[in-house]
Amino acid sequence: MTTAQHDPRPLFRSALEWAGDLFAGVRPEQMTDPTPCPEFDVRTLLGHLASTVDRGRVIGMGGDVHSVPEVLSSPDDAWPGTLDAVTTRYWEVWDDDALLDRPVTAPWGTFPGRAAVLVSLNEVLVHGWDLAVSTRQDPEADPALARAAHEIMERALPASPRGGEVPFGPVVDSTPDAGPTERLANWCGRVTAPWMRPGDA
Repeated sequence: MTTAQHDPRPLFRSALEWAGDLFAGVRPEQMTDPTPCPEFDVRTLLGHLASTVDRGRVIGMGGDVHSVPEVLSSPDDAWPGTLDAVTTRYWEVWDDDALLDRPVTAPWGTFPGRAAVLVSLNEVLVHGWDLAVSTRQDPEADPALARAAHEIMERALPASPRGGEVPFGPVVDSTPDAGPTERLANWCGRVTAPWMRPGDA
């Protein structure tokens, strides 16, 4: 077991810090722009990312994730504060070391708590990439963080089967110049095109 798998919380802290910077960089006029998630525009993607963190808190508490809406609501100018608030509540639960080995239950099964943190890590990084490319921000998290998450997901999420009960699209071939976060998103089925990188015309 790698250090990241033994305690993935430092990775998740870093991912949440990156997401916080992305939330702060969204401009008001971008809220209704489309994203690589066809079911979300920018505003609802912000709400879904915040919900992912809050649902992770509920899982750690042994509660029902459906008590938290899939998409949280917030005034458009308050999204960074909303993410900060759910992040603070998350760590009030997950700072407990014993949770890493305690069985927790989510809609996709029962497993050790560390696995729940890894699921949340992947969700925040991939949806963070979605948010970054759709708002023309830097789509790359810290390379070491993204590479560690990708290594974990290659084992946790095989290339097949996909679809049906495995809610991920087929693996997308990465372009030669793709960064580590983009490669993670591609592994999870995200197509880079037609999403332009920051600075593209």
